[in-house]
Amino acid sequence: MVEEATADYCEAVPNDQSSVENHTDDHAASLDDTLESDRPSTVDLDAIESDLASVETALARLEAGTYWTDEVTGEPIPDQVLAHDPLVRRLPR
Repeated sequence: MVEEATADYCEAVPNDQSSVENHTDDHAASLDDTLESDRPSTVDLDAIESDLASVETALARLEAGTYWTDEVTGEPIPDQVLAHDPLVRRLPR
């Protein structure tokens, strides 16, 4: 019975390997183009270091229990502000 179902399936579905290969090649080329256009031409190490320092500061503030407060005024920072920018240290003015 399994052999009959397999035979019926094979007859119903054309075995056109070249169209599958062409589709795969087209998709891979398209993906390469997309990745290439999204990739920056140079790496900005200063920006990466700055971002890392901001994350480390936020983690230290979290451990100290001051993450939810403005580091200058001591006023609470609303959750929606922190959700928008988790690295914020001061209330927006």
